[in-house]
Amino acid sequence: MQKQLSEFNNYLSVEKGLAKNTLESYNRDLVKFVTFLNRHNIDHPGLINSSIINLYLGELKNNHNSTSTISRSIASIRSFFNYLLEEGIIDNNPALELVSPKIEKRLPRVLTTSEIDRLLDQPKASEQKGLRDKAMLELLYASGIRVSELIGLNLSDFEPRVGFLRCKGKGQKERIVPIGSVAINSVSDYMNKSRAKLCKNNGEVALFVNQHGNRMTRQGFWKILKKYAFKSNIDGYITPHTIRHSFATHLLENGADLRSVQEMLGHSDISTTQIYTQITRRKIREVYDKAHPRA
Repeated sequence: MQKQLSEFNNYLSVEKGLAKNTLESYNRDLVKFVTFLNRHNIDHPGLINSSIINLYLGELKNNHNSTSTISRSIASIRSFFNYLLEEGIIDNNPALELVSPKIEKRLPRVLTTSEIDRLLDQPKASEQKGLRDKAMLELLYASGIRVSELIGLNLSDFEPRVGFLRCKGKGQKERIVPIGSVAINSVSDYMNKSRAKLCKNNGEVALFVNQHGNRMTRQGFWKILKKYAFKSNIDGYITPHTIRHSFATHLLENGADLRSVQEMLGHSDISTTQIYTQITRRKIREVYDKAHPRA
């Protein structure tokens, strides 16, 4: 089924326009599934039924995969068979009636404003890399963009005079995000004092570059964030998404409306954004319990 799998990946990329990370997730899930089928000498999708798929899902569970991993695998398999059905390769979708396991929604980790301040104060503005790191961290918190969007920024995407940032999100959807004066100044300082010295290629269009003068990578930024998180003595594990979560929560705590936050985050469904209202409600409850004499 390698041929069908390759054609499905091309279909998701070209016709559906899915982001690279989403494509990789689909491919990982389906490669594992096809490997399982090969072990059981099943070499054609028409031979697969719901019992075989459930046997595979049981194997995932026995191997201690999380419910979110199993749920994602079901979605990938279901989409694959929908594609095969549309192409006339199979007559029915054996994954159609699979029930995804219920995933317990965990509230995302959010930093306090004082923790954010400590983190953003770590890079040294006296160093070339420090100016770059400061600019990336300030911009991430000021805009709430994803790490993939941050490293994907080009010079032309930064508009300091109008206070906006242009970025491409999932599915290459472009959106305009406002940014504040602190982030604008930090990025401008980096561009004026540091970028030209770090960038060895005059033709490089990336806004943020690494020590080799090439576009900053996801892994490179993760290392940078990990270093400053350690220096700032913040308890717990911090990821780029932690800053994104903090951005959204702090906006809502200070009176921003949900629709505006949804647009800034680039969420297609407002229900995705609504999880942050649970965090703000939880904080309100904590304040009430501490402050009210009859709480």
